[in-house]
Amino acid sequence: MSRGGSGGHTRVKTARGRKVGSTRWLERQLNDPYVRRARAEGYRSRAAYKLLELDERFGFLKGVRHVVDLGIAPGGWSQVVRRRAPAAIVAGIDLLPTDPLDGVAILQLDFMADDAPAKLREALGAAADLVLSDMAANTVGHPQTDHLRTMGLVEAGLEFATEVLRPGGAYVAKVLAGGADNDLVAELKRHFTTVKHAKPPASRKESSEWYVVAQGFKGRVEADPSG
Repeated sequence: MSRGGSGGHTRVKTARGRKVGSTRWLERQLNDPYVRRARAEGYRSRAAYKLLELDERFGFLKGVRHVVDLGIAPGGWSQVVRRRAPAAIVAGIDLLPTDPLDGVAILQLDFMADDAPAKLREALGAAADLVLSDMAANTVGHPQTDHLRTMGLVEAGLEFATEVLRPGGAYVAKVLAGGADNDLVAELKRHFTTVKHAKPPASRKESSEWYVVAQGFKGRVEADPSG
C-alpha cells in the first residue's frame, strides 16, 4: 500500500491474487470520507449518512417511536434511528446476520418469506411511524432483470408499509436509476400525501441508487373495484 499526492490520497498496489476490481474497491474505500467518518463516529457503514442526509431534508425521524428497518444489515440505519430518537423501538430484518443493537429486534430472515411480515409486526408491537427499506436484490449482471428484482422488493415493502403504518407515517425506500416507475409512483401517491425522489450526497455519483420518500400516510385505502 502506498500514499501519494499532497492531498493524502491512498493508493493500493495490486497484490498477487487480488483482482484489479478488488484493488479499486479497496482504494475507493480507503479514500472515501464517509467511510472514515463512519469509523470515527461509530457507525457500522457509510450508508448511515444517506439516511442522515435524507432526514435533514425531509425530517421523517422527528418524534418516531416505532420503526421498521427492512434490509437492516449491517445496522447503520438503525443506529441513526436510535441516535436521533433514543426512545424508538426498531424491528429489523435481513437475510444476512446483524450484530445486536440496543433497542432493536433483529430477525435473520428473508423478508419475502410468508411469515416475515407477521414476525416483524410482532417484534414491533405497535403501529409503525416509519418503514425504512434499504433492500436491493442480488444482482445477476443483467440491468433490466436487476432493476425488476429490486423494484419488486420496493413494491413488497410498500405493501407491508400500508399494513403497519399509522396515519401520518412515512415510507423511505431505495430505488434504482430513474426512481420509481409511473405505476409505483401512482400507488405511492394513492397512499401518501407527498412523494419525493432524492439522491443524498453520501450516495456515490456513479451509483444507480436513488431514494423515494413517501410521507403523510393516509391510512388504509380500499382497492379500486374497477381495478
